[in-house]
Amino acid sequence: MYVCGVTPYAPCHLGHAMSYIVFDTIRRYLEFRGYKVKYVQNFTDIDDKIITRANELGIPPQELAEGFITQYFTDMDALNVKRADVYPRATEEIPKIIEIVEGLIQKGHAYQAGSDVYFRVTS
Repeated sequence: MYVCGVTPYAPCHLGHAMSYIVFDTIRRYLEFRGYKVKYVQNFTDIDDKIITRANELGIPPQELAEGFITQYFTDMDALNVKRADVYPRATEEIPKIIEIVEGLIQKGHAYQAGSDVYFRVTS
């Protein structure tokens, strides 16, 4: 089960908690019914919001993200939300993301405009 995780640039809020409680409940139900569940939840640990907030605070983006990831675990543990089996991070996948985007551009499914890349919906 893949669940999109937080972008750690600010403390978690009630909406985050509700989302992860719901997915935790689904996971527990599936396990109760005898299914083996591999629960994967990512962290988008690099993002414009993270960079902007880190610059405001005068700290590296990685430091900001790590602090809020730690707080996320503290909050979810307090709510008795079971931890995921795997927590991939966007920063770990950047080379693969670049490779995929370059492939989309080469095949005509995406195009570059300035420093941004957009999906070509007509493709």
